Amino acid sequence: MPAGAAPVERMQLVTFRLGEEVFAADILAVERVLRYVAPRPIPNVPAWLDGVMDYGGRVVPVIDLRARFELPAAASREAARILVFVVERDEYVAAIVDNVDDVATVSAERIAPPPSIFRGLAKPYVRALIRPATEGQPVMVLLDMARLLSSRERIVLEQAVQGASRRD
Repeated sequence: MPAGAAPVERMQLVTFRLGEEVFAADILAVERVLRYVAPRPIPNVPAWLDGVMDYGGRVVPVIDLRARFELPAAASREAARILVFVVERDEYVAAIVDNVDDVATVSAERIAPPPSIFRGLAKPYVRALIRPATEGQPVMVLLDMARLLSSRERIVLEQAVQGASRRD
């Protein structure tokens, strides 16, 4: 867990996949799981920003997590979902994932801080690693969705979203 964070006995996570990789997000950060509908594209934004969508009367940026994590594009988006995350009070970001697996409850002893080898782009938004409950299951990467975007990226997205809102 992050330095200074209070220890938890159990944590509820929404688990999802990008290819064969398993990721998780704190259930308290997940606002909604939606069926995939292509977002509205926006020009002049990073390739990992798939566009924007209307959610609850707001224009919300939609991140393609495969592109964000530099994974190859999915062959199909038939089973894809869009996870809407609350990243700050009244601020939302949506992310395209290949599919949503489950809501899992994990015990504190399965939660481990990311190793020091996690540097660079991934370090800020990898909150922890979740060790498997049984042998043969994959290690899950617990993402900190509020830190998925840097301050500079947030400014770029805010400007793009404002521009998209004005065009409506």
